[in-house]
Amino acid sequence: MQLSVDATYLTQTLIDLVQIDSRNPSLTPDSPGEVTVAAYTAQRLRDLGLEVFAYDVAPNRPNVVGILRGSGGGKSLLLNAHMDTVGTEGMAAPFSAEIRDGKLYGRGSQDMKGSLAAMLAAAKAIVDRGIALSGDLLITAVADEEYISIGTDDLVKRFSADAAIVTEPTDMRLCRAHRGFIWYTVTSVGRAAHGSRYDEGVDAIMRMGRFLHELDKLEQELRRRPPHPLVGTPSLHAAMIAGGTEISVYAAQCTLQVERRTNPGETVAQATAELETLCQRVNATDTTNQLAVTVDFSRPAFEIAANRPIVQVVEQAMSKRLGQVEPHVGATFWTDAAILAAAGIDTVLLGPVGAGLHSAEEWVDLQSVSDLAAVLAETARTFCA
Repeated sequence: MQLSVDATYLTQTLIDLVQIDSRNPSLTPDSPGEVTVAAYTAQRLRDLGLEVFAYDVAPNRPNVVGILRGSGGGKSLLLNAHMDTVGTEGMAAPFSAEIRDGKLYGRGSQDMKGSLAAMLAAAKAIVDRGIALSGDLLITAVADEEYISIGTDDLVKRFSADAAIVTEPTDMRLCRAHRGFIWYTVTSVGRAAHGSRYDEGVDAIMRMGRFLHELDKLEQELRRRPPHPLVGTPSLHAAMIAGGTEISVYAAQCTLQVERRTNPGETVAQATAELETLCQRVNATDTTNQLAVTVDFSRPAFEIAANRPIVQVVEQAMSKRLGQVEPHVGATFWTDAAILAAAGIDTVLLGPVGAGLHSAEEWVDLQSVSDLAAVLAETARTFCA
């Protein structure tokens, strides 16, 4: 028998969450961050009778963890959603939580307060039915996923589980892989001189142009590589460039920010070597070229095999709720699943249907949020038995 999801509770919880401004202050200065939404989430978890841990991972940047304790001997399951959202530029009513035609609108509705509401409703379904789990069920609401994921980075140092479901939006398709990313700074060093003194000046921007020409060829070559079956080919793009001081002066320095998206199996060392080869190639053509590349930040790609127990249990729960389950997918974006997997936790992704992530009109399909809650509850009942 399927577990019953309290539709009224689920919808009201989602309305409440979307109406709370939780924009990430690292992305939008002077934004409130997760403090208020964390307090709300913690109280909801306490109301359900869970053991609650609420703590700061940085000043005023809280995580919230609720644990429904099992009787012992069973496998533990961790459900994960982030509480922060991106900015609201261009949105007429970002926190309205208006419902139209079965869709709830507002910043964070799909990314990912619909998922957080579904996690809470899943826990409520288990509590209301009086199901005694053997393993622990952890409901984790984390900070800062939209920036550098300090929340889940800290979470895995304090809590663990046998498996996890990251409830990022997947349009209710089971996701088993996603790409990673690396942020680079490429520096070109020239020599400042008056614009009339061509025999003294070395134009760092012009030298960077030579690198960009090589970078474009590498980008095209990446697209021709054999694709990963779930996430496609790796990619890169030139994101930002800066250099020079004034129009009549040769630029002494130019910096270029490059983002490289990596596939499962690729390493930072491999991707960096490719850019270093480009620098060496350009430097070899002219003794005035001085190009170098540094790694600023990176996150690994993620993949889990189709035969892992959590994959099979989630698929069974989806089939029970939805009928025929569509083929597994991969994501081109990065998620906290990579952090959980790196900590030794078998992880999959499953989230609701919607549209408009990071755009001027964001919405989530309410039926899919209810379906997600039911699948999460059924997965917990089976996996933690």
